[in-house]
Amino acid sequence: MWVLFIWVSLLLISITRWVYSWRNPKCRGKLPPGSMGLPLLGETIQFFKPNTTSDIPPFVKERVKKYGPIFKTSLVGRSVIVSTDPDLSYFVFQQEGRYFQSWYPETFTKIFGENNVGSLHGFMYKYLKSMVLTLFGHDGLKKMLPQVEMTANKRLLLWSNQDSVELKDATASMIFDLTAKKLISHDPDKSSENLRANFVAFIQGLISFPFDIPGTAYHKCLKGREKAMKMLRTMLQERREKPRMFPSDFFDYVILEIQKEGTILTEEIALDLMFVLLFASFETTSLALTLAIKFLSDDTAVLKRLTEEHETILRNREDAGTGLTWEEYKSMTYTFKFINETARLANIVPAIFRKALRDINFKDYTIPAGWAVMVCPPAVHLNPNKYEDPLVFNPSRWEGSKVNNASKHFMAFGGGMRFCVGTDFTKMQMAVFLHSLVTKYRWEEIKGGNILRTPGLQFPNGYHVKLHQKETREC
Repeated sequence: MWVLFIWVSLLLISITRWVYSWRNPKCRGKLPPGSMGLPLLGETIQFFKPNTTSDIPPFVKERVKKYGPIFKTSLVGRSVIVSTDPDLSYFVFQQEGRYFQSWYPETFTKIFGENNVGSLHGFMYKYLKSMVLTLFGHDGLKKMLPQVEMTANKRLLLWSNQDSVELKDATASMIFDLTAKKLISHDPDKSSENLRANFVAFIQGLISFPFDIPGTAYHKCLKGREKAMKMLRTMLQERREKPRMFPSDFFDYVILEIQKEGTILTEEIALDLMFVLLFASFETTSLALTLAIKFLSDDTAVLKRLTEEHETILRNREDAGTGLTWEEYKSMTYTFKFINETARLANIVPAIFRKALRDINFKDYTIPAGWAVMVCPPAVHLNPNKYEDPLVFNPSRWEGSKVNNASKHFMAFGGGMRFCVGTDFTKMQMAVFLHSLVTKYRWEEIKGGNILRTPGLQFPNGYHVKLHQKETREC
């Protein structure tokens, strides 16, 4: 009996000490305030709770109010410092490779692949980035402009002959088909398998609690990735067996790189890269476009000014039958302000992770080596000290601003050396689509839809519109 009592006592003491050490992690300095939550689980459940507002996620907002702009927590078993402080967030981006490196929870790595571009560092990351810029760099985008406009015109004409169109799904389909064609020459009309359907299954479970059990959203997400990767692998093998004489897409370029003597590019890295590019190029842009059209529907003054800019482009053309030129595209100054404001409020990627490589002292706190740092762009973008009436859509707030990509107060596309390489491609797709839309069509809302925001993405669900072609005199 006494032996049992001693064993139970020792067990309770061990558990108590373990819980105490969990809640009070060691640090050679002063940790930010916060709570580590329950042992192992941390505050993961609270973090994944959906956000049904347009404001900062409640998980972050409540803790900022309680602890301040920098606080500690634990997510999916990992100790995390959360930053809503623009100075710290900017510092984290600028010190990539010196004090920090890209890091994401193991569940995200499992979803996007161990060799995905977000998990690679140093020379390999720079090497892949330079590869991607062969397609999405300045010269590549100039060549792509006519095709982007043609695609937008064809889809808008198709949608105008329908009773209504669900914008999120329709724009996602348009962008995916265009991107898949440029990347891998994929034609959905000629393929026996639906590549995009596998990505849709993947996305629906992307931001879900990481339980890999049949029937769960996370399990379906992994299965969607598995099927998509199988298709990509088959395409790559077929292309390698029957190489083209003249490279015409990104797949061809990748194959040439793989076959070079002494190459560091492997087939697995190439496939993970292709998977991430396909996902990022269509899902994020379609979300932003849907929100942009919603904003236009709600603000007639903004719609009028945007339309005037694009109709002026048409009036100034010597040949009315020509398409957009690169100079016309670059002249869309108000459109780019509109896109910036859409990106600021959309907060499509509201959490960006890094890992501290060494103990780092910042202001009054210490970030221990090995801890994750979560930068929270929504807290920066919705800061009333920087943006007056931050929840109000107002493209004019960007008048006189020199911010085009990233700054201490605008990080919709990331920052530092990992600034999104597809940013200019996204902006071009949005600007060209808006040009075709406002100069040729009117639209009416059929169903308003809901905005469901989660820690990873936001989903404008069920936003239906009816398109009407404008009369020639309207343009």
